[in-house]
Amino acid sequence: MIARRATRWLLVLAALALAAGGGGGGAAGDGDRIAGDQFRLSGTQRDAQFAVGSEGFTEQEVLGNIATEVLSAADATVIDRTGMGGNETVRRALEEGEIDLYWEYTATGWLVHLSETRSIPDPQQQYEAVARKDLEENGIEWLQPAPGNDTYAIAASEKTRQDLDVHSISDLARLVERRPKEATLCFNNEDGFRSRFDGLPGMERAYGFQFPEENLIEVSVDAVYGAVDESEICNFGVVFTTSGFIRDLDLQLLEDDEKFFAVYNPSLNIRQETLKEYPQLEKVFVPISKELDTQTLRRLNYAVDVKGEPPDRVARRWLRENGFIE
Repeated sequence: MIARRATRWLLVLAALALAAGGGGGGAAGDGDRIAGDQFRLSGTQRDAQFAVGSEGFTEQEVLGNIATEVLSAADATVIDRTGMGGNETVRRALEEGEIDLYWEYTATGWLVHLSETRSIPDPQQQYEAVARKDLEENGIEWLQPAPGNDTYAIAASEKTRQDLDVHSISDLARLVERRPKEATLCFNNEDGFRSRFDGLPGMERAYGFQFPEENLIEVSVDAVYGAVDESEICNFGVVFTTSGFIRDLDLQLLEDDEKFFAVYNPSLNIRQETLKEYPQLEKVFVPISKELDTQTLRRLNYAVDVKGEPPDRVARRWLRENGFIE
């Protein structure tokens, strides 16, 4: 399976290698190659050069390094600006031309950058809506997104889930009503989850319940997972679905049976003029995106956050294992 995929991939990159000048590949690829000698995507007389950005958290740095590794392996010159900061910082850099591309999440684009107030539950419809509006208003291209969904979820240990018979958020709503002392919730509020419409207030409204004030326990991002696993200060916690700590602690996610939480599929965002000059970038990155499902993102995050591996090494190994670079 991997061998066949690798063969198809090499043929795609061979087609992109249009003969012309020398390429000064960035250091990220560390000698890895894709195919051909150049990355002359449009047949222009200058070498391809891309500034790649990312936000500063683990998954974003892994995704950013996937982009830098692929471009470097194809002998493009890569300016590595991964780990720049928050989404507003990176988005501004894209709009102002400081970077050429970065991975953004469909719901983030829709709710934050385009200031929409309601997400679209269907992933493809959400993607099409954000891609169409962002291109029209800001000249930002969204490539077909990955199937992985880095959204909010409510987690519990398997023991807690079985002992309290809570398997969905609707079950949690009933627990709040019947046994409120058991319905304790740990969360981190750095992103405003407690007050944002797509966070706690929206979830309570969608499911028709409200946590007692004393049941809401604010902790650090990483502490949420351990607290839920131990069930000492809280039985439930707000987590991100692609977190490596879910895998590490074997936490269970409650079903979002009302489909309240927005869909956050990562998509490579590219400046319109960049994609016009190098249209084959879409052929390069869409096959990669297709392989990045939720479980894969969770494994990549696990390698960094739990095993302590650097994001660039994790990205490079995954690309090699899946036949995207040699």
